[in-house]
Amino acid sequence: MQTNLSEAAQSLERAEEAESILRACVHCGFCNATCPTYQLLGNELDGPRGRIYLIKQLLEGEPVTEKTQLHLDRCLSCRNCETTCPSGVRYHALLDIGRAEVARRTVRPARERWLRAGLRHAVSRPALFAALLGAGRVARAALPETLRDKIPARAPVASPRPSMQQTARHTRRVLMLEGCVQPSLAPNTNAAAARVFDRLGIGVTPAPQAGCCGANDYHMDAQEAGLQRARRNIDAWWPAIEAGAEAIVMTASGCGAFVKEYGDLLRFDPAYADKARRVSALARDLVEVIAAEPLEQLNALAPAAAKQIAFHCPCTLQHAQRLGGKVEAVLARLGFGLTGVANAHLCCGSAGTYSLTQPEIAKQLRDNKLDALETGRPDAIVTANVGCQTHLNSAGRSNVTHWIELVDSLLTPDQEMN
Repeated sequence: MQTNLSEAAQSLERAEEAESILRACVHCGFCNATCPTYQLLGNELDGPRGRIYLIKQLLEGEPVTEKTQLHLDRCLSCRNCETTCPSGVRYHALLDIGRAEVARRTVRPARERWLRAGLRHAVSRPALFAALLGAGRVARAALPETLRDKIPARAPVASPRPSMQQTARHTRRVLMLEGCVQPSLAPNTNAAAARVFDRLGIGVTPAPQAGCCGANDYHMDAQEAGLQRARRNIDAWWPAIEAGAEAIVMTASGCGAFVKEYGDLLRFDPAYADKARRVSALARDLVEVIAAEPLEQLNALAPAAAKQIAFHCPCTLQHAQRLGGKVEAVLARLGFGLTGVANAHLCCGSAGTYSLTQPEIAKQLRDNKLDALETGRPDAIVTANVGCQTHLNSAGRSNVTHWIELVDSLLTPDQEMN
């Protein structure tokens, strides 16, 4: 694709990157075939190729209109198009550049500004989110449907984690990001991961100063705020990294996808570039760690009793981290059966806060995904991201949990791995 960036665009920090990505696109349109929003809406501008044209126009100096913003907002950032693209176009990076430029050159309506600011500040702060969730549970019946359905009627509980004293015997140590909403919405996920790690001879080193990964801010018109969160996490993790932590584990694939990009996103920051690259190199999705362990030799696992499982592979796992099939392989190793899931490559509609900013599209995608997951009549449905889990559960249909809880359920309480 030929480009002619405006003088203003050429002065952007990521101008060279944007131009390189634009020139890699050959207009083939293969991306539209797997784009969830294009499939639903049938509008060229609601597919990756159309959005690339919109970004090209604004970087070449064309006016930014409400239409430009609308079509970029409707993108789920699922990165399905990147998996499909034969030219290797780094669409998500171009989208980030385009959205930042749109935010710089336009002012959103007041209602949108308030919604986005509210989501940014509430979701990214675990204590505040927990308090708001508790208040929302009390007033649940009076809330708008879109918000009400996201709030569990009962507060979820977590089984106890191994204590620091219990895990002190382990020579292997990892860090684990607690997340922002997961401690309130799905607290047993990280607890289950810690218990499984303990059985595998791996201890989890606490890093209480680490907070939100930064993705929520970064994708909500506040890129610098997202990067600042990344810097705080790097500072919080660094002592444990220097002490020999072998990995930074993410139980939410959305966080994992973003932390793995710290090195790229902070490459222009002289104070953090090297540390960010080190953090990204250590970042692991939970399945990457578990899959490398000798699960078959772990005699503390009870039989899976041939349960049939439907796995929803989040976009951030299969398209961003390219780890599709990894969780399914672990479950199969443990004796679970996997049911077929039609169109498993498509997004469920969660996409961070997308289900609240674009509720109609998100609901359609959610219901389509549940139809596919439920077709095989599985005994359980599991996923690898708290956002997907919460969004799918908002339909009030089949219960969805994290896959590590399924593994944890096989552990017998009175045995330990030598």
